[in-house]
Amino acid sequence: MQQLEALTREARELAASGARADTATNAGAPQPALREQAIRFAPQAMTAHESEVARQMQICNACRYCEGFCAVFPAMTKRLSFAKADVNYLANLCHNCGACYHACQYAPPHEFAVNVPKAMAQVRMDTYTEYAWPRAFGALYKRNGLTVAFALALGLALFIALGAVVGGHAFNSATPGANFYAIFPHNVLATLFGAVFLFAMLALGVGVTRFLRDVSTGDATPGALVEAAHDALTLKYLDGGHGEGCNEADDRFTLARRRFHHLTFYGFMLCFAATAVATLYHYAFGLEAPYPLLSAPVLLGTVGGVSLLAGASGLLWLNLHRDPARTDLRQRPMDRAFIALLIMTSASGLALLAWRDTAAMAGLLVVHLGAVMALFATMPYGKFAHGIFRSAALVKAAIERRTAKAPATASD
Repeated sequence: MQQLEALTREARELAASGARADTATNAGAPQPALREQAIRFAPQAMTAHESEVARQMQICNACRYCEGFCAVFPAMTKRLSFAKADVNYLANLCHNCGACYHACQYAPPHEFAVNVPKAMAQVRMDTYTEYAWPRAFGALYKRNGLTVAFALALGLALFIALGAVVGGHAFNSATPGANFYAIFPHNVLATLFGAVFLFAMLALGVGVTRFLRDVSTGDATPGALVEAAHDALTLKYLDGGHGEGCNEADDRFTLARRRFHHLTFYGFMLCFAATAVATLYHYAFGLEAPYPLLSAPVLLGTVGGVSLLAGASGLLWLNLHRDPARTDLRQRPMDRAFIALLIMTSASGLALLAWRDTAAMAGLLVVHLGAVMALFATMPYGKFAHGIFRSAALVKAAIERRTAKAPATASD
């Protein structure tokens, strides 16, 4: 206990020194003594949130009660101190399951104030902002709820205008039938959505590449990539380390979050597969929409839409009831805006399928396309990014598990 308390005091002193040194430097009056002490703690200057994670990790490294809970703690034990890159890596490796918070004897109101899920969540938000591309767009994370609302409004306005101009006759018709392309020509939709989607993938790709470069993943062997893919696709670390699940509103274990995430992710992938198959039908086989109810695109889209709607609704319910003590409240608008957009996308898509042969089709099509456009446009600057960065952190974790080495004093 004395050793743990000594480590905690040192962590607090060094973190405070680093923060004071950063403040002095930013003010144009650097303090060499403080800066030298801060460098002992981290070769690169860290933010207040990063310093707090480093402080808590030093305490956890001395205790190690939670070592078997998730991937964070085995990765933590490979380090004796925590540089900026280490903190960013561990924060994105954290799945915010809450098991460590409810098991920790040093959690608030203890004076050590160890709250790993909250501290990690704060750093994750900073990571997304720092690695956003273009960099100026990183500020969109901080006001993501407003960003999503603006993107949705813009998307709806765009398709209302396009429908009136390009497909005016069909758009104003009382019975347009199931032919979507009578309102919005296929090539127009393909160009618009293709451009936005490709930009989103480029922005996410550049951001995560910068992240991987800074955390120094090392050589990603096929075995490490397979292991990381397995951990990501099965959401291995949402089982609490014991298979009983996460903690949400209290200290009871539940697998609900894992299951709702699976429904959401695989529902989204089935919807994407439906679009891919429809594209293949159109260009490779010359088969144009609308497709029969029992065709592959419709079946994939229906199952995917139902799964996505159920999963996103469940995640929203959990988010509304999650213990606020272990979350970063700044992220609630981002979390809920993304979930709401997923719900709107899936619900409007299912409604469009159900009433595609009625006069309501044109209006439902506008709402659905506007929601999808807003989803694509905000992908790189919203909650969607957490899956990309977490997968990258899982790759590094898999590489480290395959590399026998002594604990490091800084990021490799």
